[in-house]
Amino acid sequence: MFYGASIWMIVLGILGAANLIIARKPEAKELIGKLAPYQGWMGAVSALWGTWVVIHALMHMGFFLKWSVLGFIIYVANGGLLLCLGLLLGIGVLKSFVKHPTAQEKMTMMVAKLAPLQGTLGIVAICLGGFGVVGRIIIF
Repeated sequence: MFYGASIWMIVLGILGAANLIIARKPEAKELIGKLAPYQGWMGAVSALWGTWVVIHALMHMGFFLKWSVLGFIIYVANGGLLLCLGLLLGIGVLKSFVKHPTAQEKMTMMVAKLAPLQGTLGIVAICLGGFGVVGRIIIF
């Protein structure tokens, strides 16, 4: 499961930082273009998953902090990245499920605040996902 979560984070980061990646490597446009049709649903799932991770981390903070402070920080960072990138990439899909106009307006405002950070969040997600894969290989 850990590999899956790390690979999901890498893919989400690639979608989040697509403009930065394509600017440096134009040949990546075709590969990223294959993922683009699924971006909304991947974002919506990631936003919900990230929300669950953050809530889970806060509910079980004592356990995580006894186990590893660094592990707790990485776990919360993963949840935060999933939530933020998920909102940015899946806002259209999420809005289709939320019917309350005030909630939709708040979602739009939150995305507007996060939009300038999308490329940075994508790069951080790629690094954190790569760290997860490499760390899992080294540790186990």
